Amino acid sequence: MTNQASRFIGSIPEHYDRFLGPHIFHAFADDLAARVAAQKPGSVLELAAGTGIVTRRLRDLLPAECTLTATDLNPPMLEMARSKFQAEENVCFEPADAMALPHGDSGFDVVTCQFGVMFFPDKRRSYEEAFRVLKPGGRYILNVWGPWASNPFAQIAHDTVTEFFPDDPPGFYKVPFSYHEAAAIESAISQAGFSQVIIESLEIRSEIPSAMDFATGLVFGNPLFEEVTSRDGDPQEVCSAVAKAIADKLGTSMPLQAMVIEAHKD
Repeated sequence: MTNQASRFIGSIPEHYDRFLGPHIFHAFADDLAARVAAQKPGSVLELAAGTGIVTRRLRDLLPAECTLTATDLNPPMLEMARSKFQAEENVCFEPADAMALPHGDSGFDVVTCQFGVMFFPDKRRSYEEAFRVLKPGGRYILNVWGPWASNPFAQIAHDTVTEFFPDDPPGFYKVPFSYHEAAAIESAISQAGFSQVIIESLEIRSEIPSAMDFATGLVFGNPLFEEVTSRDGDPQEVCSAVAKAIADKLGTSMPLQAMVIEAHKD
């Protein structure tokens, strides 16, 4: 999988979970988990589970007898996810590449993935793998970010960091927000074998209680941190600048947009 996805290491998972989660992930996780639970599945596979933000919500909503398998390419992220659960909660954590899943055919009622597909270098292959491991009648329920224009925090972060490195700007924030064309997504999923693909836009408004907390997540909670340090930059200086830009341009709340996709396997 992409280097971007495999670089959520060191202190990044903690900052990701603590400072990005409440600002940009929690509300979409609530929505995604509710959609999965509405299918009344007996088995669920989560791809790119990260620090378990969706996983925790799934386990709270799904019946105890429903098996839940959470996978991620990154063991450090999965370790943080594992820390949110008791041993008896019936969650299996497995390092796995979404483009080469270590699971047999037709084993799950639902596959789900929050904000992970954008990082997969071969998206068509990831859809084929999701199709393969789903039972007939199963569902793949996922979301991806909308564009920068609908998620202005991302462009603010990118533009602010670029001011520090105009000749070699870090590119992380271009990746998560570059896969949102509904027609292209529907075509790729259909070509993987799914018979019906439903895509809808979900817009929410998120509060920003602390611009500095949010900026800490934006700088220290993803591979941007390494992009800054590899250029001999000062992450704390960058973080302070991002916090000021967030406060000046967004104030105490911001719009967010995701595309939510449900694909059916006959």
